[in-house]
Amino acid sequence: MEYAPFFVLAAAIAAIIFAAYKFNVVKKLPEGTSGMASISSKIRSGAMAYLKRQYKTVGIFFAVMFVILGILALSGLITPFVPFAFITGGLFSGLSGFIGMKIATYANSRTANGARESLNKGLKIAFSSGAVMGMTVVGLGLLDISTWFILLKFVFKLEIGEIASAMLTFGMGASSMALFARVGGGIFTKAADVGADLVGKVEAGIPEDDPRNPACIADNVGDNVGDVAGMGADLYESYVGSILSCGALAVAAGYGFNGVILPMLIAAVGIVASIISTFFVSTKEGATQKKLLGSLRRGTYSAAVISAIASLVLILVLMPDSVGLFGAVLSGLLAGVLIGYFTEYYTSDSYKPTQKLAGSSETGSATIIIDGMALGMKSTAIPVIIVGVSVLLSYFIAGGMGSFESGLYGIGLSAVGMLSTLGITLATDAYGPVADNAGGIAEMSGLEPEVRERTDALDSLGNTTAATGKGFAIGSAALTALALIVSYTDKIKEIAPDKLNLVITNPTVLIGLFVGAMLPFLFSAMTMQAVGRAAHKIVIEVRRQFKEIKGLLDGTAEADYETCVDICTKSSLKEMILPAALGVFAPVVVGLVLGVNGVVGMLAGALVSGFVLAVMMANSGGAWDNAKKYIEAGNHGGKGSENHKAAVVGDTVGDPFKDTSGPSVNILIKLLSMVSIVFAGLIITYGGFGLF
Repeated sequence: MEYAPFFVLAAAIAAIIFAAYKFNVVKKLPEGTSGMASISSKIRSGAMAYLKRQYKTVGIFFAVMFVILGILALSGLITPFVPFAFITGGLFSGLSGFIGMKIATYANSRTANGARESLNKGLKIAFSSGAVMGMTVVGLGLLDISTWFILLKFVFKLEIGEIASAMLTFGMGASSMALFARVGGGIFTKAADVGADLVGKVEAGIPEDDPRNPACIADNVGDNVGDVAGMGADLYESYVGSILSCGALAVAAGYGFNGVILPMLIAAVGIVASIISTFFVSTKEGATQKKLLGSLRRGTYSAAVISAIASLVLILVLMPDSVGLFGAVLSGLLAGVLIGYFTEYYTSDSYKPTQKLAGSSETGSATIIIDGMALGMKSTAIPVIIVGVSVLLSYFIAGGMGSFESGLYGIGLSAVGMLSTLGITLATDAYGPVADNAGGIAEMSGLEPEVRERTDALDSLGNTTAATGKGFAIGSAALTALALIVSYTDKIKEIAPDKLNLVITNPTVLIGLFVGAMLPFLFSAMTMQAVGRAAHKIVIEVRRQFKEIKGLLDGTAEADYETCVDICTKSSLKEMILPAALGVFAPVVVGLVLGVNGVVGMLAGALVSGFVLAVMMANSGGAWDNAKKYIEAGNHGGKGSENHKAAVVGDTVGDPFKDTSGPSVNILIKLLSMVSIVFAGLIITYGGFGLF
């Protein structure tokens, strides 16, 4: 099996080829009317302009970090490969989001045009666009990992322990890029969305995506830069992080080459399973939300089954004496499916929680906000239990009773198992923003009412799959972050074992726990306030245009869309810097002040509070959004009623919850761990002022 890394590389290339094929298939489809093509072009140009400016800003950060890492490498505190791998990780993470957003901005008008023919045609086009994103993320992720592995093993001739230790630090670049992408894109999309809704829907009483609203193009651009480009970079780093941390745990458990290559091979067969399962997704005209969800589940469930069978074969071949590891992989797969199901239960308007939330609008916006927050808090219980059970099962089934390190390796494998079918799971998630854009284009170009009904059905489904995808990402982040914390402590044991004292009563551990538990809240406050400040500017601009552009509300004049796009772009790029910097520099500061034990406490505190906070915000936001859509479908007074206005207010509160702060927190808890691992040598040498 010495040449197994080349199979992993081949699977990565296959994913990229499949993504390219799907990209061309979608791009060749007709865009529809000239009006539809024009609107799509405006959205695409706005999204591309934003990404170019974002990458220039982030490029400065990466250049500075490359120099810092280079100095650490010359000082012997990190391996010389890290600065270069940091760049490739960030490059591929950003490229994943860029390609996903590119196809999404091509697919939006084509999905609307497909919906003119049938619901199934619209679903297939939007899903194909999502498949491009999914396969690009897993393809580039494995391409980065397998290429570095091959170089380190066959060119630089490093031992497997050295390879695993070096590669563990590579995820920092991907995590850094993901945080910038998620935070910046999230601020952009929610500032536009909140501004458009508050002035357009609530104050002016015009429909969503009405072309008279100056913020409607910015809103649609935001769907792409936040929910597509940001999400792609986010899940890229989750995917890479789980594989790298699992490889490091394999070495600690004494599994050698086979243990390190196993998670890569599981990810590789997951790619094959995802490609096969994309062909199972279809629906019929007039399908209910449950049937639409069932059509997507067919794809994800079949991929999980194929991946599970293939993983069993791999374990039997590579590690016949440790068949229990298959139970760990299976527990991760099942945990991912269960978290997705219960997220759907709490956020879909096909189920009672969201339907009851919609009923809270009867007594105004205050009650729907109170009940929405309560729903989100309540929804945290089941994911925590699922992850807890998965950790225990993975640990004991993998041999934790006999070997602590083997049990930890099992936990790492469960994270890999959860993410092994990311190719198709992400496809069902990335499809949502495309369907949302398609509805906007249908509205702005004045298509037949039945087209908007079909796109609304797809959009509502997209809200649920997006919430499910966020739950899935948060669950995998918890398992990956746990594995990374163990990897950090293993690294400290390897370099300076006498410095570790993780007793809970150790003051540095205790202070670290408090600081770590606080960080997700501070981070979320910073990102939510950033959305609020940017949305404030949009509200003022939209009001100004309604007042100063004569004939705008009558439909006889055209809105100035470019100004709103420019406001969102400038605000998001400025506002993303401080929250992202918090994630990068907090571990270094805590490490220098409190030493290595304080860092472990910080990582544990951030993991626990961040996991629960992210689930709560994602589910509250998803439920508020679908409660609004449930009312718009004709329930509790329908569109334009007082209940609807209350639900819109609830949705605007939920927007930064589910699309800015919530999904960014799961990146934060992994980035904290990655940075801690990279700077472990520095913290050991200079941390704690020599006192602890």
